[in-house]
Amino acid sequence: MFLRMDKTGHWVYGQDSTEVEDGSLWAVNPYSFVHGFVAWGEGAMLGSKMVPISEPLPDLGPAPAGAKQGWQKQIGFDLACVSGEDEGTNVRFSGTSMGSIKASGALGLLIADRVDSDPATPVPVVSLSSDSYISKKGFGRIYNPIFSVQKWISLDGPAAEPEPEAPAPEEAPTRRRRRA
Repeated sequence: MFLRMDKTGHWVYGQDSTEVEDGSLWAVNPYSFVHGFVAWGEGAMLGSKMVPISEPLPDLGPAPAGAKQGWQKQIGFDLACVSGEDEGTNVRFSGTSMGSIKASGALGLLIADRVDSDPATPVPVVSLSSDSYISKKGFGRIYNPIFSVQKWISLDGPAAEPEPEAPAPEEAPTRRRRRA
């Protein structure tokens, strides 16, 4: 499933555009980063040339016929939800916007620094949010992704924590999830 931001700056995933739960945490697979190029036509991907981030960008030929903007640079990586209603959900984030590329690149650099300083815990657990600005070119409000590292874990997942004694369970209010 693909993770993306909708036009209102909310994070959604899957064909039904299930909204990501506020406050949920997502583990980023540090070995899943890819970069390359994608070509889009009328609402459909016409071509994709992606390689692992450790390899040079792929060579490009002419863009597929009907590609509105030719080949566009893209960066992507995999995430798994580790808390909340979406726990266990696996998604892929890929982006071609300047904001997506900048946020993904910054996260990649944080991971590289972490591997150098503490290779036992190279997996960032992030919260998802967004920031926005008004385009000076007349495109309206533009939303950019923010991946905020909350903690670092090992590739095996978080260390087991002792279970605290829990008080009698209370019934939690049911949260409705928006579908776009």
